[in-house]
Amino acid sequence: MALHRSARRRSLALVCSLAGAALALGACTGGGGEAGVVSPSPSATTAPGGTTPGGEAPASGTDAWDGEVEASVETVAEGLDVPWGLAPLPDGRLLVTLRDAARLVVVDPATGGVDDVTGPGADQVAAETRPQGEAGLLGVAVEGDTVFLYRTGDFDNAVLRGTLDGTVLGALTAVVTGIPMAANHDGGRLALGPDGYLYISTGDAGLRDAAQDQASLAGKILRVTTDGDPAPGNPSPGSPLWSYGHRNVQGLGWDAGGRMFASEFGQSTLDELNVIVAGENYGWPAAEGPVGGAFTDPVAWWPTSDASPSGLAVTDEAVYLAGLRGERLWRVPLLGTPDDVAAGASPGFGTPQALLAGEHGRLRAVHVAGPGELYVLTSNTDGRGDPAEGDDRLLRVRVTPAG
Repeated sequence: MALHRSARRRSLALVCSLAGAALALGACTGGGGEAGVVSPSPSATTAPGGTTPGGEAPASGTDAWDGEVEASVETVAEGLDVPWGLAPLPDGRLLVTLRDAARLVVVDPATGGVDDVTGPGADQVAAETRPQGEAGLLGVAVEGDTVFLYRTGDFDNAVLRGTLDGTVLGALTAVVTGIPMAANHDGGRLALGPDGYLYISTGDAGLRDAAQDQASLAGKILRVTTDGDPAPGNPSPGSPLWSYGHRNVQGLGWDAGGRMFASEFGQSTLDELNVIVAGENYGWPAAEGPVGGAFTDPVAWWPTSDASPSGLAVTDEAVYLAGLRGERLWRVPLLGTPDDVAAGASPGFGTPQALLAGEHGRLRAVHVAGPGELYVLTSNTDGRGDPAEGDDRLLRVRVTPAG
């Protein structure tokens, strides 16, 4: 089992929901703030077609979807140097990016073995990446033997593509360039949507007003083909923009019905879980949290001390968000059944629950491992954490209904 952090960092997160137009404020979490959730959610126009792989709901039935769960944890691998991105390979192994070292490793979850990725592509990443602060070698996505990487270079962030054969990465080609870079708010998450297109989250790179500028790539979610061209069906033909008004999105995922979710860092007030609707404005820098009006409100939100959400994963029963400053794994239950969602329903959300609070330090990424199981990357060696012996780690988290 993984080592636990001191109990002084544990907290019980209590939240309340917004029903209709009435807002009920939740009780305090360990950070002293209030969290909220909207239920039911607004309908969302998402990427067309298909579903995304996800874990199954606990076997206790749909009544357990809004109930509390318990989490058990085991360490899969340790000694990882500032891990950031996580993507499964077709053979069940996991490809992990190391932000500051500008390296990739392959983790075998069956044995815990960690192998370096070598080859021309690995050499190219090491030579071209310029780690600084939150920037470096960040997101990764995999389609068959093709790997996509988000890296910070001398002048911009770029998305690169290459072929992986075992642990050998071939030469990389750039598919998207010119994404504004910065030591903070650098974005960086990559995800292949259920429609087969590549989604890219970008930070505002400290250029606050750029998030509202639809001609800028900063503060956006982009949707492109795997060759880097603007994807068909984007809100503005010829533009890669999918949504805008974002401060720093670092988590992307879809439910079984194709509804898209994104986690977003607030500045000093509220972090957000958003349902992403093509072409809509999510408010930054004018808004953090729910404000209504011309902006699309989040469906759940937390004080920045309790979340600072990076990676995100969606299963049949919940959305999970990995919290950095909050040092916990947030679970936001999806109300309804998988069949309802797959049929196009947009059910609401249950009361968020904090898991692993303070037990493993900062959490960077989360990915579905299988039915009722998640992979979680810690982030305690990133200069902002309190590393324990063996950090950083890849954890396997088993989620079961409480009681």
